[in-house]
Amino acid sequence: MMTFKISELANEFQVTPRSIRFYEDIGLLSPKRDGVNRIYGRRDKTRLALILRGKRLGFSLQEIGELFSLYDDHKSHDQLITMIDIIEQKQQLLIHQRKDIDVTLNELERAKKRCQRALIKADIHK
Repeated sequence: MMTFKISELANEFQVTPRSIRFYEDIGLLSPKRDGVNRIYGRRDKTRLALILRGKRLGFSLQEIGELFSLYDDHKSHDQLITMIDIIEQKQQLLIHQRKDIDVTLNELERAKKRCQRALIKADIHK
């Protein structure tokens, strides 16, 4: 059985041991114990990868925990429906954010052009 120390996982995934302990505290990871040492298995390593990927995609830790729970309960149909709902929510959020970004980029471009025109006028009047 492959096992990992917290420092090994932290280095591999470029996170702090404190982050990993936090994920354990909220129930997303469940390492075995050998005295005071935590021993992480492949399941924990895979879950850590999924947690970090989910966070990058905008999933909350609560949503990630819910998906893990559904998986653990072998409710694959429910898990898929929940996952589709979460994905659709994330898609709508990203579409809205993209529109906001486009508007902001256009406003910034207009402001930049005004500044450039003002600089040209200032240079002409020197």
